[in-house]
Amino acid sequence: MQSTGSSVLSKYENQITIFTDYLEEYPDTDELVWILGKQHLLKTEKSKLLSDISARLWFTYRRKFSPIGGTGPSSDAGWGCMLRCGQMMLAQALICRHLGRDWSWEKQKEQPKEYQRILQCFLDRKDCCYSIHQMAQMGVGEGKSIGEWFGPNTVAQVLKKLALFDEWNSLAVYVSMDNTVVIEDIKKMCRVLPLSADTAGDRPLDYLTASNQSKGTSAHCPAWKPLLLIVPLRLGINQINPVYVDAFKECFKMPQSLGALGGKPNNAYYFIGFLGDELIFLDPHTTQTFVDTEENGTVNDQTFHCLQSPQRMNILNLDPSVALGFFCKEEKDFDNWCSLVQKEILKENLRMFELVQKHPSHWPPFVPPAKPEVTTTGAEFIDSTEQLEEFDLEEDFEILSV
Repeated sequence: MQSTGSSVLSKYENQITIFTDYLEEYPDTDELVWILGKQHLLKTEKSKLLSDISARLWFTYRRKFSPIGGTGPSSDAGWGCMLRCGQMMLAQALICRHLGRDWSWEKQKEQPKEYQRILQCFLDRKDCCYSIHQMAQMGVGEGKSIGEWFGPNTVAQVLKKLALFDEWNSLAVYVSMDNTVVIEDIKKMCRVLPLSADTAGDRPLDYLTASNQSKGTSAHCPAWKPLLLIVPLRLGINQINPVYVDAFKECFKMPQSLGALGGKPNNAYYFIGFLGDELIFLDPHTTQTFVDTEENGTVNDQTFHCLQSPQRMNILNLDPSVALGFFCKEEKDFDNWCSLVQKEILKENLRMFELVQKHPSHWPPFVPPAKPEVTTTGAEFIDSTEQLEEFDLEEDFEILSV
């Protein structure tokens, strides 16, 4: 959607809800629409499609929150769009973890307590584990100043580190390197109960106790830590290489799909599906006022769901720097994902990414990320950037040009 509609939306982004006339309607076609692993027949299921999209948590620019770091910005307008997209991808993983992919949201309908708890993870307060405050401050350790724009890989690294402090969701976050996903490393990270007694002595007691409390686990059947798998990619040099288009679209069909982070330089979107050669996305570029919990402990969620017809862009207009997301609640989900990748992604002559069984011998040894020792616990730990020195920080890596 370019031309007049685009300029009006850009100029009046704070009042986006007023300009529904400018939002392009979906065409009357027999084509299938894919949204995060689910298909909708556009001609007969348009309302179901729009309901599915509006159920996704929508995070946008906000203003009037407490200054980041005490003296920093009190709005992320103009710089926080990729952080908001990262929040949306992670929120979708948490929805799948606690409520399932088929969960639906309706305006002013009472929702499960898990839904409210998920929403509270993302409020714009320093004590919320995935708040803009936590993400911006953790980004300092990734070489990004507060108020500086993030790329997809930086957001992935930040989420990986913040997840270590999130005991409720207990996610394993794996961010691939050099276009390669290593099955052995993921299983090492996600299998939270040793396969044999020989390795049990290497694990702390609470590690084993927590695992034993999982339903139906035994010493011979490892529990599985729910996996958030993020694959940062460079799909071209200055623009996306058309050879990757089919494989990229195929990822949105996978039941494990969490969509993709990307967009255009300094202009991030959360891509959740496609129709033909157009990508469907949620746009964070709307500035809304900070929302806090109410006296009864709940959050008014009306501004956290996009009720307009979602926007689309041609896939060839996508910036080549993207990050794919997938969620595997159980080990069988990951095994199924591996099979789909083998069948649909690795069949291409020029592969979008690689999936290998064993850890490459020329790489440094894989060490599952662990929470650093800090004096405070939980999401409050990043009160100052000095504490970030506790981390073994990874440099942003540049993916080789294709």
